[in-house]
Amino acid sequence: MPLTEAQLDAYLARIGMERPGRLDIASLSRLHRAHLMSFTWEALDAFMGWPSSIAPAAAFAKMVEGRRGGWCYEMNGLFGAALAALGFRVTRLCGGVEREKLGDIAIGNHLTLRVDLDRPYLAEVGIADAIVEPVPLAVGPISQRGFDFSIMPADGGWLRFNNHGRGIARSFDFRPDHSDEAAMAATQGWLMQDPGSPFTNALAILRHTADGYVALQNDCLRHVTAASLTEQRITSADQLADAFETVFGLDVPRPARVFERLQAIGGEKAA
Repeated sequence: MPLTEAQLDAYLARIGMERPGRLDIASLSRLHRAHLMSFTWEALDAFMGWPSSIAPAAAFAKMVEGRRGGWCYEMNGLFGAALAALGFRVTRLCGGVEREKLGDIAIGNHLTLRVDLDRPYLAEVGIADAIVEPVPLAVGPISQRGFDFSIMPADGGWLRFNNHGRGIARSFDFRPDHSDEAAMAATQGWLMQDPGSPFTNALAILRHTADGYVALQNDCLRHVTAASLTEQRITSADQLADAFETVFGLDVPRPARVFERLQAIGGEKAA
């Protein structure tokens, strides 16, 4: 589902890029990095019970027009739609975060992308504390900005992308030829609404920085690089609203309601 010409122009303006002159790995890498430096990974809709959609058109309205971020279905969905509109050969792959722990029930809880150029590449902007540039879709170690990753074989013919040691999501499994839109739509619905979903019970917001990333996990704001980790607590609605605006670049409606929800979650856990 590629973007229209007008949508593509708006998307490129949002990430500060011009249309690439060539469809090659250099152009793909620049677009990949620009997307991650412009958009924040966030699952506020699930945490707050706000409506959300798996469709790239909905992600465009939310992220480009609405100055919000998105989670894997939206981040990779929008990026894949933009790449397709530019002429890249893109395949949406159905993956499973933490399949090594959860088993096959995890399949569908992640969308990732294969982009075919001189060889297949993994384009992944939906795991917001992982790679900042696409990597060859091949087994082996990966190093970017001092963080170590890898793609390794997993059971059942799957491949496993292993995140760095401080990553929130430890890994996700995928197959280079496995697309299942129905499974992703069903799992997205569960993640959005079920009381057992990790996203309805915890606040998670992440954004890449020049040398690492910043992550808000409930009331803990973490600044992470390959060599350092600092933390601070969010203790007020005003402080949270300021973090949304200045740290994550988000236009979040009624941030005080988000802080109330955070406090309620904290009280339930304490009880």
